[in-house]
Amino acid sequence: MASKNLQNIILLYKIILICGLCLVYSKTELPRFEHPIKPDGSLSILVVGDWGRRGAYNQTEVAAQSLPLVSKGFVAQVIRHPIASFPGGDKMAKIGGQMDPDFIISTGDNFYEDGLTGIEDPAFEESFSNIYLGPSLQKQWYSVLGNHDYRGDVLAQLDPILRQKDSKWLCLRSFILNTDVAEFFFIDTTPFVDKYFFRPEDDKYDWRGVLPREEYLSNQLKHLDTALKESSSNWKIVVGHHTLKSAGDHGITVELEERLLPVLQENNVDLYVNGHDHCLEHISSPDSPLQFLTSGGGSKAWRGNVRPWSPEELKLYYDGQGFMTMKLTKYDVYIQFYDIVGDILHQWSRSKGFYST
Repeated sequence: MASKNLQNIILLYKIILICGLCLVYSKTELPRFEHPIKPDGSLSILVVGDWGRRGAYNQTEVAAQSLPLVSKGFVAQVIRHPIASFPGGDKMAKIGGQMDPDFIISTGDNFYEDGLTGIEDPAFEESFSNIYLGPSLQKQWYSVLGNHDYRGDVLAQLDPILRQKDSKWLCLRSFILNTDVAEFFFIDTTPFVDKYFFRPEDDKYDWRGVLPREEYLSNQLKHLDTALKESSSNWKIVVGHHTLKSAGDHGITVELEERLLPVLQENNVDLYVNGHDHCLEHISSPDSPLQFLTSGGGSKAWRGNVRPWSPEELKLYYDGQGFMTMKLTKYDVYIQFYDIVGDILHQWSRSKGFYST
């Protein structure tokens, strides 16, 4: 009898444990990853987006920063917003070597024009593995999907087999990355945009895993809101492909402004980092500390059209190729934007006091 009672107690304990795990999972829902910081307590990150063109449109040059230095006059012409000029860096791989990035963020549109055809598509090697060859770029890449990625076999980019081909690749729809100095929330923005569903023109999108759409979007927003509220990190950074605020070709993504922006503002998010517009851009928020940072200059750029924007909010608009770097400690964040030859176009920093929450 005692033995049977013990078995029942063990069974009950297992049921409670399983239920507890289910409750924890249902609260967080989004997959979580951990990434260590440097021994000195800092974190360094490279951010690049809209790149996958088999090396064309200067993708290789952005990766290597190896083009000859162009004239300062030419650089000034492609900056559409007046900014301060800072001393140039030295040639994404060489600068990466100088800053020793802990990881790299890709803001989506990883493979043009129509994503991958499958896990054996040579575009994976031709646009990724064979391009980002510098030692400083052999770090973990954390990637989101862009609208062009949804035009192919969207599940291919999410397939663990690609990690067997190249261990630095990691792409999920939405996930959370924890570090000791900041927390990063990666979100899948493409399914928010109405025109991809109702006005796709000649483009075909792979919506496997997304339908029913409204349920998918509601769950994503709910889990993001929960995770942000549970976060105790001093820096909360959200990464998505589509623009929230932009003076570039795509401009404001209305669906994100209506549904995502209130979640970010309510939860005191510090930075929203995106691609989609093929430019480098920094817009400040007039009514909150939230900053909008676009790093979509990984290959094809030079769209040539800039929307009017308040100069008090538009800190940088560079209609060209390049990338962004982020350096964080528990109390400080430091942002720099680089052009294709490694010159610093713009830099911004913010500090939070020792007792900030």
